[in-house]
Amino acid sequence: MRKKWEFKEIDESKVTEIAKKFNISNLLSTVLVNHNIVNEKEIEVFLNPTRNDFHDPYLMPDMEVCVERIIKAIENQEKVIIYGDYDVDGITSITVLKKFLKTCGLEVGYYIPNRLNEGYGLNKNAIDKIKQEGYHLIITVDCGISAVEEIEYANSLGLETIVTDHHEPLDLLPPAIGVIDLKRKDEHKYPFDSLAGCGVAFKLCQALGIRLGINEKEYLKYLDIVCVGTISDIVPLVDENRVIAKLGLKLVEVTKNPGLKALLSASGYKQINSNTISFGVAPRINACGRMGYEEEALKLFLTENLVEASNITENLNKYNRTRQEIEKNIYDEALQMINKNDEETKAIILGSENWHHGVIGIVSSKITDMYFKPSILICFEGEEGKGSGRSIPGFDLHEALVDLSDYLERFGGHEMAVGLSLKKSNFVKFKEAFEKYVEEKNIGEIVPIIEIDKEVDIKNITCDTVRQLDLLEPFGEANRRPVFACRNLKIDSIRALSDGKHLKLTLKDASTTVSAIGFNLGYLSREYMLGDKVDVVGTLEINSFNGKDSIQINIKDIMKSL
Repeated sequence: MRKKWEFKEIDESKVTEIAKKFNISNLLSTVLVNHNIVNEKEIEVFLNPTRNDFHDPYLMPDMEVCVERIIKAIENQEKVIIYGDYDVDGITSITVLKKFLKTCGLEVGYYIPNRLNEGYGLNKNAIDKIKQEGYHLIITVDCGISAVEEIEYANSLGLETIVTDHHEPLDLLPPAIGVIDLKRKDEHKYPFDSLAGCGVAFKLCQALGIRLGINEKEYLKYLDIVCVGTISDIVPLVDENRVIAKLGLKLVEVTKNPGLKALLSASGYKQINSNTISFGVAPRINACGRMGYEEEALKLFLTENLVEASNITENLNKYNRTRQEIEKNIYDEALQMINKNDEETKAIILGSENWHHGVIGIVSSKITDMYFKPSILICFEGEEGKGSGRSIPGFDLHEALVDLSDYLERFGGHEMAVGLSLKKSNFVKFKEAFEKYVEEKNIGEIVPIIEIDKEVDIKNITCDTVRQLDLLEPFGEANRRPVFACRNLKIDSIRALSDGKHLKLTLKDASTTVSAIGFNLGYLSREYMLGDKVDVVGTLEINSFNGKDSIQINIKDIMKSL
């Protein structure tokens, strides 16, 4: 699919001013200006945030009442349980809150629903178990905002609940003691609304620490774990999320958590950065929940024993390999189903009885990336269907499910990713209604856009210039690696790698040669020839080989020069 190249307008005078003032390259200064990070304080916080850049947790809705209730539980040594999710965000949320409450003098239990048997969020059977085990207070993390009926049920049993979440609420908030969620539709004074679930749990710890007079290092020391959850949950890495991620990565490098240390070692990554977390750590943790072994990931972060951490990590590696095999099989089958159906539809809705519902979300994401269409994959088990969906920029998938909720049993999520359940008998009706809804939104007019920070001349780019771009780390949502365009480069060599999957080139201008790699662009090796003049857009990176560093372009798109 042809992509639209969109160049950002650059205020060159501001770029030059910032480059001189902060002694940075014009390339780095350009990216800051493109992000509208232009005043001295903003630049300083973005490049070098400190612990003083956290917002006041007591500006969050219901923080005061939640802190008071937890302090009462500490004083009375009540039985308290943390109820979390099975993904990285949920696991890290439980870890941080459980460890910090122990510092406050309260040992708490935890409950993670099994993804395969229970699904996401609070459920009445779990609440029954919690009541039977004698707990008085449930604190949810990374879930609970849509559990109105379940929390009403907990109330009827005499159980109290505190909700901490970051997902979109329904029109009615759950009847909990307090609901700490920055996506609440009522007004609040907190200046940032995009924390991950573990970020919200961290702010609860911060608020408790302030009220109890506990030294701030007792909650700041968990920023390595909070950082992992924040980067993994693909929340925008700006504002307070950037403070968490930037400071947290420094702690990840020297982490004292045996489980995280073992995971980092198993990932094989030499550098500790956002890629290490996103592609080395997160998939292994998520594989536990996807395959139905959610507690092992939590035990990994809670253990203080290095041998146990190593053994659990081996299990995580095994689950991840199994997940990869299942994912490939579902992906291949889904592509065959798409090929058999009309590819002109504006959305892709597929269902099968042979799929593993812990993995279909990843496959949905890949299908959306390939076809640039919203997709929902549903696996059927008897008369029940469980699904996951992914969207494209400009189409609110959660809003669509709200509109089509009559066809669904349950659903949750946000604009770009959702989970849902429905009766098998409603699948065809839901599919037709969804396709009609998408058609009415005219999403066919939405085309993939590549936002380009600047057009550059490769002969003016040095390894030092590229390395300086690492100051923009951690990269992620709303802080993507900067993308640059290079024009009129001659193809000096071209070939496909990995059985035709990837593209490898060397490109030349009049005096400079640069290597380039295009992941998942191997098919283009048949469309271009030696000597062709091309324009490319991509990220700039350092390729280290045999002790020698060189610049490499990681290609996002390519076209013949005009």
